[in-house]
Amino acid sequence: MEQRVSLITLGVADLGRARAFYERMGWKGQETEGTVFFQLGGMVVCLWGRDQLAADAGIEDTGGNAGIAIAQNVRSEAEVDEVLRRALDAGATVTRPAAPTFYGGYAGYFRDLDGHSWEIAYNPSFPLDEDGAITIPDFGATT
Repeated sequence: MEQRVSLITLGVADLGRARAFYERMGWKGQETEGTVFFQLGGMVVCLWGRDQLAADAGIEDTGGNAGIAIAQNVRSEAEVDEVLRRALDAGATVTRPAAPTFYGGYAGYFRDLDGHSWEIAYNPSFPLDEDGAITIPDFGATT
């Protein structure tokens, strides 16, 4: 099996409201058949109704989202602050303001309108390619 995540689907309470939130963040979505897709570099985030997602997965929707955080790595501390500001302006709740991290980076968290946790992080040890792709460094390499 290839180690890759291609698509993350977020179950949302109101598709139009969720799409508007992400578009206020500057994302560009495409809606089809009751879903909204956002192309993010080499992967996709999809918005779909919570009830439909739960039914499709064969689970009961308990409304909790504490067990997962979605992370977006950015190129600078200033970009972390900018993304958090845009999220707040779009209606998100900042749950942890940006601050230096234990790994020498800088990060903060917000929750979107449906309670999904997003970490926005600058990690100088995880450089981003020109297209935004991240590559895990070789932790076993000596410097």
